[in-house]
Amino acid sequence: MAFQGGLSMEDILGKAMSLLREHPLCDSCLGRQFAMLGYGITNGERGRALKTILLLDAHLRLGAGDEGALEDLRALASNGFFEPARRLLEKLGHRAPPSPAECRICRGITSRIGELASRALEALRSYEFSNLLVGVRLPAEVEEAEDALRAEFGLEHGETLRNELSREIGKMLVGELGVPVEHRKPDVVVLIEPFEGSVEVWPSPVFVAGRYRKLVRGIPQAKWVCVSCGGRGCPKCGWQGKLYPTSVSELITEPIVEAFRGEDAAFHAAGREDIDARMLGRGRPFVVEVKRPRKRKVDLSWLEEEVNKRAGGLVSVSGLRYVDRDFVRRMKAERAEKVYELVVKFDRPVSDDELKALEEAFSNIRVRQRTPLRVLHRRPDKVRTRMVRELEVLGRLGPDSVRLRIRCDGGLYVKELVSGDGGRTRPSISEFIKAGARVLELDVVDVLMEGV
Repeated sequence: MAFQGGLSMEDILGKAMSLLREHPLCDSCLGRQFAMLGYGITNGERGRALKTILLLDAHLRLGAGDEGALEDLRALASNGFFEPARRLLEKLGHRAPPSPAECRICRGITSRIGELASRALEALRSYEFSNLLVGVRLPAEVEEAEDALRAEFGLEHGETLRNELSREIGKMLVGELGVPVEHRKPDVVVLIEPFEGSVEVWPSPVFVAGRYRKLVRGIPQAKWVCVSCGGRGCPKCGWQGKLYPTSVSELITEPIVEAFRGEDAAFHAAGREDIDARMLGRGRPFVVEVKRPRKRKVDLSWLEEEVNKRAGGLVSVSGLRYVDRDFVRRMKAERAEKVYELVVKFDRPVSDDELKALEEAFSNIRVRQRTPLRVLHRRPDKVRTRMVRELEVLGRLGPDSVRLRIRCDGGLYVKELVSGDGGRTRPSISEFIKAGARVLELDVVDVLMEGV
């Protein structure tokens, strides 16, 4: 009978016996060198079967006067840790040699798979998950020893100790917990270091998406760490470690992290509004990435109410739903159009004809903006080109003041579109009207993104 690669059964048995003559190998570590041969049996069963056949063969050869058969029986008894070979030697009146202290490759770890699985079960008890993946980390010298063994004996049908341990422990966990193994996007990864006896649980992040409205001015989107103390606390920041009492991200993420019993969170948003701007309308798309969550399923209707209640009218969220990491990438990659409403004050009265001409001129117009002076300390100095899609005069607030609605590409600095920023933004409303202009109030009223 021929096996893949042109090997015969005699070849397999010859390699197995050669291995045992040179190296102490437990059942699993011998069987693992031929793991690709056969199906539905463990490496331990495979290794014991090989040792049994080798025992029968050596016994036959011994009866036929083969001088090497006795040494093979001794190798099976000692390096093979094979009790039937030891008993046969004693029955035949030969003294069985002592066995080495441990298997050359696994050092006895394969006999502790049940113990390792029990530790993993205990570590998983405080986590919620619907699937898992088992990972194993081995010392480099263990993997190198197995690689050297394969190279020395030309073994081509085996698998690694790492694979065997992760599979066998995984099978035990699946049987006990009733959840499947998931290789692509596991809820939790159980990382086991068998030789250290340690088990770590790494839950995958939970991603919760929605839209937020910022209902008041004066709140940053992200926490502003105090530059003087680096967040440690100092007199300048009132020992808070931050320059503003709270932020949009803190108001939203803190209740969500608590609900999922996470350790931390990242706040992802489709752009950001200025501190002095409100975010109204449908709100701005965002995703909270909850890191190392112990819970994975939370009633999002309840959570939405909880976030809004705790935000105290500063921020509100809507449309909470579960998404994945790909959603975050798509949200950040898409350049959304933004709709703004703003109050603009000119340094002189402006006529109705001028305002009508302004509406016509700033319809589908390309604007070149050099990085505004106010953000130059944190943005590279370069020229950006953005489109203003539509400008509408909503009404007058006085001879020199108007309310405008502007729909434009994301990334356009609207305040500088109004003021011109000393010529760094062209064309600008100030340049077109030929009068100084500045924004008194600014609101984002929509963020136009498909599927977000």
